[in-house]
Amino acid sequence: MKPLILVTGATGYVGGHLLKALLAAGHRVRCLARRPEGLGAQAAAGAEVVTGDVLDASSVRAAMVGVHTAYYLVHSMGSAGSFEEQDRAAAQIFGVAARAAGVRRIIYVGGLGSANQKLSAHLRSRHEVGDILRSSAVPVIEFRASIVIGSGSLSFEMIRALVERLPVMIAPRWVSVPAQPISIADLRSYLLAALDLPLGGGRVYEIGGPDQVSYGGLMQEYARQRGLKRLVISVPVLTPRLSSLWLRLITPLYVSVGRKLIDSIRHATVVQDPSAITVFDIRPVGFREAIATALRTEGRGFLEDSRSIRVAAPPETAFEPIRRIGGATGWYYATWLWRLRGAIDLMAGGVGLRGRGDPENLRVGDIVDCWRVDILEPNRRLRLAAEMKLPGRAWLEFEVTGDISGSTIRQIATFDPLGLWGRAYWYAVYPLHQSIFGGMLRGIAAATSRPDTGLRQTVPNGVRGSRS
Repeated sequence: MKPLILVTGATGYVGGHLLKALLAAGHRVRCLARRPEGLGAQAAAGAEVVTGDVLDASSVRAAMVGVHTAYYLVHSMGSAGSFEEQDRAAAQIFGVAARAAGVRRIIYVGGLGSANQKLSAHLRSRHEVGDILRSSAVPVIEFRASIVIGSGSLSFEMIRALVERLPVMIAPRWVSVPAQPISIADLRSYLLAALDLPLGGGRVYEIGGPDQVSYGGLMQEYARQRGLKRLVISVPVLTPRLSSLWLRLITPLYVSVGRKLIDSIRHATVVQDPSAITVFDIRPVGFREAIATALRTEGRGFLEDSRSIRVAAPPETAFEPIRRIGGATGWYYATWLWRLRGAIDLMAGGVGLRGRGDPENLRVGDIVDCWRVDILEPNRRLRLAAEMKLPGRAWLEFEVTGDISGSTIRQIATFDPLGLWGRAYWYAVYPLHQSIFGGMLRGIAAATSRPDTGLRQTVPNGVRGSRS
């Protein structure tokens, strides 16, 4: 039987990625979580879950029973009180419980930053937590990392929000401080590889990608890959407190977290001890490739309008009007508006409404007016990718689920806005979309059979969490 691994922080960004990787590799995993529901399908896929808190000694002791290796991936930066005190207390509880349970190794992720300089409270706390865990006499493998690049990472989401929403950016001094970012995939690889190190004494490993780059450089590269033109104006002011309040106006970050994060950004976070490269068979990618990967796999930031309707027909019947959509069939509601949109698109240099080849059948890659078939699963799913002129990327998707007694048709309009103008476009046309897309779904239902329940809009104007 494989040794049992404990993961704390599995509902967080790094912990969530690690949990998936551990389960995929066939490891026995137990999670300690305050909110087990936050683990979702990951826990159902094979992880044992213990409800508890790292500040609750009894729940930590219960979670440690039979554990061989424990991952410590929690911090209190978003807490209302003193996060240093809470982190200190949690690390002490965790270390004592690990030693009492006979845990063979603790693996911890801290932060880069030289002890020779005056560090921020956040970075000091990260270093102190590592020291406290080591004082338990349980061997500790500590990875110290800088910015983690990946869709969902706090730092990367801050970069995304700034670049996407601000055509002109005020750049205080902290945006030019050097860092050594690492991709989430490479950080995950280090965390997994630590399991295979020989048991014995602990060690601190400084990890990062091959490039040293500032937040300003990361923002410029993000803008380049997104095709956005951004003007950056450097100013010598904006204290960490003012910067965090400024961020709060334009990003989803909480003020307290933003202030603590920026306070850390003021310090250089670069690798000074490169020994991790010789110990681990891992060659991290550069920041450009890391950003490109994050953009390819992202899901956050997409705007979505979703609704569903129930029809008294089996899925194969409910899907028939969907596979006939566009061309001579039309769009089941306000087709004249679609024709007007096509004419405007044509005048703007776009593709216009081109009709469709086969009026009955579709294949991936087929043209449907100003769309192209992106995904087709017969009798279940159709996704169309927009080819008209838009300030971003757009998809229109239909999903049919059910059985012989009836089906649910779900319609999802998704938009990936290109900068501020893309978002302005979405909100400007949103009221029109409510009418057009709602009428379209009702028209599809009427072409199938009489709907047995009303239209339900499930995610109006929301942000989609993932896209396949």
